[in-house]
Amino acid sequence: MSMVETELLFSGGLADEKLGFQLVNVKAQKENNPKVNCFDSFDRHRELGSPKHLGRNWNDVASLFSRNHECLFFQLSHLTQHFLVAALKHLSTIMELGLPLFPGIKFPTPRNTVLARSSPNNLPQFSSNASSSTSISVKPPTKTVPGKPEADVVVIGSGIGGLCCAGLLARYNQDVLVLESHDLPGGAGHSFEIKGYKFDSGPSLFSGFQSRGPQANPLAQVLDALGESIPCAKYDSWMVYIPEAEFLSRIGPTEFLKDLEKYASQNAVQEWKKLLEAILPLSAAAMALPPLSIRGDLGVISTAAARYAPSLLKSFVEMGPQGAFGAPKLLRPFSEIMDSLELRDPFIRNWVDLLAFLLAGVKSNGILSAEMVYMFAEWYKPGCTLEYPLNGSGAIIDALVRGIQKFGGRISLGSHVEKIIVENGKATGVKLKGGQFIRAKMAVVSNASMWDTLNLLPKDQLPKSYIDRVKTTPQCESFMHLHLGFDAEHQNEQDVREDLGIHHIVVNEWERGVDADQNVVLISVPSVLSPNLAPPGKHVLHAYTPGTEPFELWEGLDRRSAEYKKLKAERSEVMWKAVERALGSGFNRDKCEVKLVGTPLTHQRFLRRNRGTYGPAIQAGQGTFPGHSTPIPQLYCCGDSTFPGIGVPAVAASGAIVANSLVSVSQHSQLLDAIGI
Repeated sequence: MSMVETELLFSGGLADEKLGFQLVNVKAQKENNPKVNCFDSFDRHRELGSPKHLGRNWNDVASLFSRNHECLFFQLSHLTQHFLVAALKHLSTIMELGLPLFPGIKFPTPRNTVLARSSPNNLPQFSSNASSSTSISVKPPTKTVPGKPEADVVVIGSGIGGLCCAGLLARYNQDVLVLESHDLPGGAGHSFEIKGYKFDSGPSLFSGFQSRGPQANPLAQVLDALGESIPCAKYDSWMVYIPEAEFLSRIGPTEFLKDLEKYASQNAVQEWKKLLEAILPLSAAAMALPPLSIRGDLGVISTAAARYAPSLLKSFVEMGPQGAFGAPKLLRPFSEIMDSLELRDPFIRNWVDLLAFLLAGVKSNGILSAEMVYMFAEWYKPGCTLEYPLNGSGAIIDALVRGIQKFGGRISLGSHVEKIIVENGKATGVKLKGGQFIRAKMAVVSNASMWDTLNLLPKDQLPKSYIDRVKTTPQCESFMHLHLGFDAEHQNEQDVREDLGIHHIVVNEWERGVDADQNVVLISVPSVLSPNLAPPGKHVLHAYTPGTEPFELWEGLDRRSAEYKKLKAERSEVMWKAVERALGSGFNRDKCEVKLVGTPLTHQRFLRRNRGTYGPAIQAGQGTFPGHSTPIPQLYCCGDSTFPGIGVPAVAASGAIVANSLVSVSQHSQLLDAIGI
């Protein structure tokens, strides 16, 4: 299950002062130099001889779009109100002067941009059948990258964020190369197979794959841009095991009320209704701005604010006065909304904490309200469903890889990046572990965590403030994993329960908090919906503790030592007990054909994650996720260490933002036209 996936304190005065300062300086240059060309859009990228810090200030403005998850499109819609106050009154000057989007980047002469949804006839055709294991063709691990050792853009890491970025860049007709250290693409989203059992390594709770148009989630929009789709099984419930009871929880507007009546109290029912009535009207704005329209520069005024102004205005009208005046609360912790509504029922407070934790790895006092509002709109509206990709989460990776290759992009596995090369103050490429240098003509994009990216950079090229900020950013804890392959029949002289669902959530004690270690276990049995993930008559299962396992317990241990094996057995017991509770008395752990236990050291080793972390532990109201630019020109970052944050939709959005930002506004707008948003 993915914990899917700021305080945008956009001071109008401060922003206005920054923008005004920049424009006055550039305008003065123009007055002193009449030969400076004028043009009427952001599409051209030229050196205007402006101060070196000018582009940084534009990036400062762009970095204000920095917080959590799919709520980014609501944030921008709300941010637009403040942003336009400060920015639009300078718009005529901006349009006149044609400020460069990314100063210092020399954009290559555009090739014929591919904008049709299907692949062009002169490119190799790839099957869109996600069930075919041969539908993608990725080179096996090699010591050197095959083909030319250069690209317009080099992407470090093939997590979902990196693949989305690379896919869109290939779609924009840029020469893109993805370098992956592992022998499988996908990062935390990859799948692996043992003895005929196909396991998800990470996320398994999804929704919105089949959505299209402006309201689709970021990953669905990227797949649509690449002409790819993912066949899914739909469902609407998961099993919940909490101290009060065990029950099948269904999403939708009314089903959960029945659970509250039966397992909580009438007061809980009334408070839940009160909560939905207060927050669901706010979701209209969240749905009004497509995530794929966002970019990390002022071109966003064209691709997002201006393009979708009518739908934004309509959404604010639909919210009514109460919703519109309540919009600023969406940029604060969700607990503040609950407090303002005087919601005190223990069951409601605990349940919302659980939802927040599953969504973003923090409780309701740490999650952005906009993020929760969007989730409520997706899970508690009429006709809503959850989706699981047939053939597992690896089908997502396969579709993204197909899309990259379809449009001429490359992926090289077993290509471990050892250093990011900085020449003349700019990122110009990477050095692989084997010593090969890969040149990046336009940009390097790191899909690694902020801590791992820092380790790739020459420290003498970085400001101390940047190094200190990365080192002091708090981390989420790591994971314990349990992967099982077992026979659905003939266990303990009886079969595993026939009504077995795909997802199970176990909370041992509310008092300890959902973020306490060894307290919450998530279980996925995807073969219930996609039987081909396991041999006939068998099941594949993934259980894990969601970002609550302390790395300190494991730090320094030898993975081959008896001490390590003993600790694995001890710390995995909570997962075994949760699995036995979910599967019933018919399950026998001793009869499992495959038993794999993963630890924080496993995370650190296979996913190349610093301390095995899930990502930054940044709480709403206390900090913001970083933007995508860095102090090194031509080096950008995407993934869960950047805005919008942690979770599949969030990292997909981050990759899209970087890709959009590396091409002209006209190319970006044409893509939005091509996919009908």
